Amino acid sequence: MTEAPALSRLPDLIALAEEDSSEKRRALLRELTEHFFGSVRTPAEDRLYDAVLVKLTNDMETAVRAELSARFANAPDAPHNLIRRLANDEAAVAGAVLASSPVLTDEDLLGVVRSQGQDHLRAVSARPSVSEAVSEVIVERGDDETLGTLLRNDGARLSRKASEAAVERAKANPDLHEATVSRADLSADLLNDMYFVVEARLRSRILEQNASMDPALLESALAAGRARVATDDGALPADYAECSAYVEELRAAGQLTPQMLARFLRSGDKTGGRTSFLIALAQMADIDFHTARQIVERRELDALAVVCKAADLDRALFLTYAVVLLNDDGDAMAKAHSYARMYAELTRDAALRTLRFWRMRRGAQAA
Repeated sequence: MTEAPALSRLPDLIALAEEDSSEKRRALLRELTEHFFGSVRTPAEDRLYDAVLVKLTNDMETAVRAELSARFANAPDAPHNLIRRLANDEAAVAGAVLASSPVLTDEDLLGVVRSQGQDHLRAVSARPSVSEAVSEVIVERGDDETLGTLLRNDGARLSRKASEAAVERAKANPDLHEATVSRADLSADLLNDMYFVVEARLRSRILEQNASMDPALLESALAAGRARVATDDGALPADYAECSAYVEELRAAGQLTPQMLARFLRSGDKTGGRTSFLIALAQMADIDFHTARQIVERRELDALAVVCKAADLDRALFLTYAVVLLNDDGDAMAKAHSYARMYAELTRDAALRTLRFWRMRRGAQAA
């Protein structure tokens, strides 16, 4: 369609906006849309199109509004008031423009994510680009499905505050684990916060990222982590003081060896062996007692491998620890050997880098 015929019909189309017939108004809306895309317009004409399209849209049924939303969703020159009105419509209408429209400003999007429901938030979360300000509100108001959509979107930027909140929520929901670990912009200290809650496949990915991390980024991540680590990890066991004193006596006498740790572990809880083992393990790895306890009580053998590899222990000693920890498992030896293979593949550098994040907890306790 040429420019002149399009503009010559505009006054007639605007006049028809007062038409009472629903069918005629629907036809008018579609014709006006065609004219919009088929003409070169002045700013004044753009304003007229905007006003008339909004007026007609208000009186149309959902299916027609959804059609209009889909038609204008990717148009860079779409009427702003119309797009903003569609963005705040019901989800079936709003979805297309919320997910794609380049016309929507951050102010428009903030208005939507602060006031609308989860379907609207998910559509915004999937946009090619989501600002930190918008993401922060989505993390605050979105449910876990919405949060997952946001985390999987590489175009969504998350502030430090939003990232911390997202990680805390992700820890409790396995459906969010991979999306969180896979975020390229997730700070290394937050990535390592996920280590103890994710499956082995994702733990391996975290170790790989630690091993390949630029030293400057590593230091920056450690600094950020130290600023936020909490120390309320639970009470110490009743025999902690007694066992700690005993461990110190052994250390002073030069008898606190990796073999002695194996003896502690074999002796069990009744003689204080488990607590002594945990204290000695924490000292050997320079991590806090609660992290060591978590590793042992949950039988986190891949985490124990990190500790032992960082301490440069022989694989046989690690295997000894693993077998003792799995002694009530019918398949203990096979599982221990499986972890021993993983131990052999784990580099000491990756273990040392990973351990630095765990040591932040000890540093926070001491402070």
